[in-house]
Amino acid sequence: MPQFARVLLSGLGWAPERFPRKMVAPSENVAPFKLGEHDETARASTGALVLNDGTVFNGYGIGAVGRQIGEVCFVTAMTGYQETLTDPSFAGQIVAFTFPHVGIVGVNPEDLEQISPAARGVIVRMNPTDPSNFRAVEHLDSWLKKNQLIGLAGLDTRKLTRRIRDGGAPSGVIIHSSSEAPDTNSAILEAREWPGLEGMDLTKEVTCKKPYIWDQTLWKLGDGYGKMASPKRKIVAIDYGAKHNILRHLADRESAVHVVPATTSANDILALQPDGIFLSNGPGDPAATAKYTTPIIQDLIRSGIPIFGICLGHQLLATALGAKTAKMSIGHRGANQPVKDLGTQKVEITSQNHGFAVQSDSLPPGIVESHISLFDGSNEGIRVEDKKIFSVQYHPEASPGPHDSGYLFDRFIRMIDGNA
Repeated sequence: MPQFARVLLSGLGWAPERFPRKMVAPSENVAPFKLGEHDETARASTGALVLNDGTVFNGYGIGAVGRQIGEVCFVTAMTGYQETLTDPSFAGQIVAFTFPHVGIVGVNPEDLEQISPAARGVIVRMNPTDPSNFRAVEHLDSWLKKNQLIGLAGLDTRKLTRRIRDGGAPSGVIIHSSSEAPDTNSAILEAREWPGLEGMDLTKEVTCKKPYIWDQTLWKLGDGYGKMASPKRKIVAIDYGAKHNILRHLADRESAVHVVPATTSANDILALQPDGIFLSNGPGDPAATAKYTTPIIQDLIRSGIPIFGICLGHQLLATALGAKTAKMSIGHRGANQPVKDLGTQKVEITSQNHGFAVQSDSLPPGIVESHISLFDGSNEGIRVEDKKIFSVQYHPEASPGPHDSGYLFDRFIRMIDGNA
């Protein structure tokens, strides 16, 4: 490394002993692209995406060999593909990235939002290249193989994105065949018979199996993750599919975070004597999950303890308060979603991942709409009048995404401490 670059990085906290120079081995089964090879006819197809309307996108497989079914969605974020694929909110979904150069920064063990990927498949425009980042320890393709996640490259992702944008998120089958052309005829029937995410409770697939305490704080260049040693308050986080970086934000604000499974009773939660209650993100249809979470959340509301919810937690809170949710045509997914705070009139650029939304016209008296999407006007947040309860539809923890909404964690802490 040139001396000037070493001096610059050291000033930012980088230390060579923490990030030693390491050559990541190229993936052995993925040939690099050549200029002009970006269409599905460039070489023999080893994979395909088959939609429930009969549309077939041919490509070639990366990652694990096999086939998987799910709802096909697109993500507009230009960074954070590793965080996206391990976000539990993507359970049941096949993720197509609109940014073409996915894989260029490789994979490392520090940027996981959960230990294993939650998505059912991944679609990219161009083959993942050898990584070019000092934090990379593995090629994306080998990581996909290791985690049994099927990938597909070489598709016209712009065409696929337009199809989803104009016709709604379809059911689809992603196929990676190792030795022969994929069987698309049977896949069409499979995609048509799949019931879709509406009415599907996926929270029980991703919630933790038993309670645990989280004390890891936010990552810093040169130091990695810290540890919260002297908590000033206790927060119980109900895990509907919680991202790790959300928990880090709570711990970073000097809070002991007790994470409990989604089905934990209100009595068991209150027995922990929390100062605040956090309702996490998660996947699936909130109406299905609410069948068992609504009584729990209603008891927690009556306790008077401050409550903060995001994403699925926002939808479940709204449902417990008497509102309704509905399936969106294409949902909001990406790190460039504009949201307006109706109280301050400020606009935040946010990170989002949801295919269902709270219906604004269903909010009962005393429940105030606090944020709206500037893309389609849909609900993005609520607060309860005269109570320390609020929630937002988006992900304020910025993993991946902008940091515009980090103030929401501070608002929650002020509510707990009696300063708001």
